Amino acid sequence: MPHRSSTDEPSVTIGPLDLRARVDEALAVQAHAFGLSDDEIAVRRQIVLRHITYPGARALGATTETGRLVGFVYGMPNDRTHWWSTVVEPYLRSRGTDHWLDDSFVITELHVHPGHQNRGIGRTLITMITDTAYQPRSILSAIDHESPARGLYRSLGYADLAQQVLFPSAPKPYAVMGAPLPLLRPLH
Repeated sequence: MPHRSSTDEPSVTIGPLDLRARVDEALAVQAHAFGLSDDEIAVRRQIVLRHITYPGARALGATTETGRLVGFVYGMPNDRTHWWSTVVEPYLRSRGTDHWLDDSFVITELHVHPGHQNRGIGRTLITMITDTAYQPRSILSAIDHESPARGLYRSLGYADLAQQVLFPSAPKPYAVMGAPLPLLRPLH
């Protein structure tokens, strides 16, 4: 069901997203938000198209009244055999937090176009997708430096499970974060 909250820009609606059909639009949002090159976009396109076929994978999008995609989130139940889990598992195991890889919903990507950030869109996307998860917790990775994204995740109840996680070909280290579900809501 589409959603509009009072913190969202009035002209943005959040609801289910056919990520396979709109993958190029989603990657354009990610490229603007994350600064990706054309080569990185091409690689990520194949990854997204593979991920969306996994059992339980789902996506939400934030669209303007004209249908322009300005934000998206997608995720799936975590599986220790997936590439991301195999990379982060040793870091989590060394901190005694690798149990977070089991019975978790992983937020694979969450991006909002810079021109639409700081309006509650990212918060609404992540809370809506995790509210429908049957797992008791959620995990994600974020670049390991203080940023608005890390602040958002902390405000939702995510805490660092491992830091300085190195992904092959990623120029910066990441942090793996986890939160019990449902995510925290701000007090009004």
